[in-house]
Formats: sequence, structure tokens, C-alpha cells
Amino acid sequence: MRILLVGAGGVGDAIAKIAARRSFFETIIVTDYDPARAESTIAWIRDKHGDAVASKFVADQIDASKPDVVAEVARKHAATHVMNAVEPKFVQSIFAGAKAAGANYLDMAMSLSHPHPTNPYSETGVKLGDEQFAAADEWEKDGQLALVGIGVEPGMSNVFARYAVDYLFSEVDELGTRDGANLAVFDDDGNEIFAPSFSIWTTIEECLNPPVIWEKDKGWFTTEPFSEPEVFDFPEGIGPVECVNVEHEEVLMMPRWLPAKRVTFKYGLGNEFIGVLKTLHALHLDSITPIRVRSANGPVEIAPRDVVAAALPDPATIGPRMTGKTCAGVWVTGKGKDGNPREVYLYHVSDNAWTMAEYDSQCVVWQTALNPVIALELLATGAWSGAGVLGPEAFDAKPFLDLMAAPESEGGYGQAWGLREQ
Repeated sequence: MRILLVGAGGVGDAIAKIAARRSFFETIIVTDYDPARAESTIAWIRDKHGDAVASKFVADQIDASKPDVVAEVARKHAATHVMNAVEPKFVQSIFAGAKAAGANYLDMAMSLSHPHPTNPYSETGVKLGDEQFAAADEWEKDGQLALVGIGVEPGMSNVFARYAVDYLFSEVDELGTRDGANLAVFDDDGNEIFAPSFSIWTTIEECLNPPVIWEKDKGWFTTEPFSEPEVFDFPEGIGPVECVNVEHEEVLMMPRWLPAKRVTFKYGLGNEFIGVLKTLHALHLDSITPIRVRSANGPVEIAPRDVVAAALPDPATIGPRMTGKTCAGVWVTGKGKDGNPREVYLYHVSDNAWTMAEYDSQCVVWQTALNPVIALELLATGAWSGAGVLGPEAFDAKPFLDLMAAPESEGGYGQAWGLREQ
């Protein structure tokens, strides 16, 4: 397996660092628009693991916005798999580039949505992933696999959902992804500051778009942003967090493969974060449409959202200033295998102190990066296989969760996951 890793930001950097402890691949080509970032990732691996491990990593430059460039770099390195680790706005160009190069493809977020032109808060328009799923027949016909949405959410959450359907329940009422944390970021003086732990570009996209809900009798429909608040009690000391509806891929993916009466996604944002997002929207700073701005060198065209992203701390750099844990999981209700009512929460918790000590990566990006590496290993060993455009829930969950939880001394990843009866 020769993996073209597109993007050496926070998540891409963590993917390479996690993979450095594994032996299932021949080479990982770490690429970025700024090749210095790719080289920095490999230098960290060399310092941590030595020259023998670092020799399996190669740095190169790439422009992820151009499918022909992605295809060219993939062919140059004889890549068998293209791992997309950049902003969702580049999904379609990398997806097309991998297809053209004859490589398999993985991503952690899917092609962007476009709200319904007249009824955005009741009807769907172009949904997350629609453009990729539309190409499924072509990928299957050519024997290529696009494993989409294999981050943490979507990704690990989808694996948990598949496990619940296959092994825990005879009938599922709701698959409800619930994400919460008690993370805090501080400045040099010890004051807590506003610094999102994940890409603000992506966060704006998913939080301000109309959230999607799926119900068996209605199909997909939308609601108002931040709707249906509920308090969910997260495990391992995180505690109660208010969660709200947010647009997310799980709702667009799970119903394609898993039987359930309802599928939802709710995210614990907090009042301050919601307030900031609403302000950005009111000021049109969430827009991705370039506007003309005067500068010292003359007028330039720039998207307001890109300005916001540039003004905030890079999520890859805030780990040393961050404390707390983040939790990703799926709350499942229905009837157990014995026919009696059952309600469980399947989850994984990532502790920033541990991820920083072990990988020099903050916990949110590290938890996201863990899952594509596990998936790549399953594909390399043949435990998972397929063709077409498939989500993680299209595969048996047990090999994934077994490999994830097994101790590193026994060939696993040493990441225990939880199952809490509600």
C-alpha cells in the first residue's frame, strides 16, 4: 500500500504520526501546498522513531484544488490510496484526481451541501455527499473504492452505529450521534480564549447550514440551526453538555445502509460558540463568495470565511494551551436482541494531555486522524474490501473495533471504546 496523504495540517500531521507506529504500508507521501509543513511532519517522525521509520515517508508539494495535479502527484508516486486530509471544499477535486489516477480514495468529510433555494429550513437541497454518491456506479464499475466519511464524526460514529445494529439491537428507533467536550484553551496569561479545536472553516459550514434529520416515514428534511437543544451527560468526567442539531454527514450516510426509524446528529457547542457563529453569520463573515477588498498592494478578491480562518489560531498549534477531553459517540435506542427496550451510548474519549504527550497533537485532530489509519490497515490486510462509494457502516464493525481496542503489544491501537447502558 502506497498512500498519498493530501494535507499536512493538524489532522494530516496526526495521521502520519499515528501511521508511523504501524507496519501495514510501504510508503506514505506526505503532501501539502506548503511543502515545509510536510517536511516538518516527517522531521518529527524521524526525531521520534529514527531514520528507518522516517524512510517510509516522502514529502512533496500539491495543489489540492486541481484534480489534474492530484492525479499527477498520485501517478508520480504510484499511489494505491489517496487520503484526503484537507478542507471539505477540496473534496471534489481530490476525489476526481484519485479517480483519474486509478487509485482508491478516503476522506473524513464529504462533498459540500447547498441549501434548498426557497425552503432551506424544511427541505433539503443538495445534501452532503450527494455529488460523491452520484459517482458510485462509476467507481464500482472500475473496481475502485472511495471510502468516504472515515474520520471520527463521521467515521468512528458510523462504525459504532453498524456495531449496534448488528450485535446489540433487533430493532433501532434512533441512531443519534452525540459529540461533547470539556476543552478549554488559554493564552500566555492563563486567560481562557476563543480558539476552536477544529477547522473554523469546516465548523462554520456544518453549524450554520440547515441541520438535516432523517425519519423512516419522511426521509431527509431540515430544521433551523441550533434547534432542539438537549442536555446529554458525557462519560469520563466530561459531564452534562447542551447539544443542538447540526448538519453532519452521519445523517446522510447511516440511512443508506442501516435500518433505523430516525437518525440525528447533535453537537455540544456551548452558548459562547453559538453566539460567535451567529455574529459571523449576521456580518456575512461566513460567506465563501469572494469580495473585493482594498489592500496596500491594490484591490484583492478574498472570501470572508477565509479571513476568519486566517485570523484565528491554527487548530494544529493550540494543543499546548488546551486542557480537557473530547467524546464522540452514538446514542442508540430500540429493542435489544432479547426483544426488550434498550438504550446505549457507544463512545470513545480522547484526552488532550495524553495525545500531546504521545503524539504532540491536540486531542480533537488526533481522534479524527486515528480512524482513517485503522481503516487503511483493514484495507491493507483485506479485513475490509469493496468497490464503489461506501461509508464505514457498509463494512463489518467488529474488525475495526477489535483492532482499535487491542493493546499495542498485541498488534492493536490501544484505544479502548465504551458501551454505557443508559
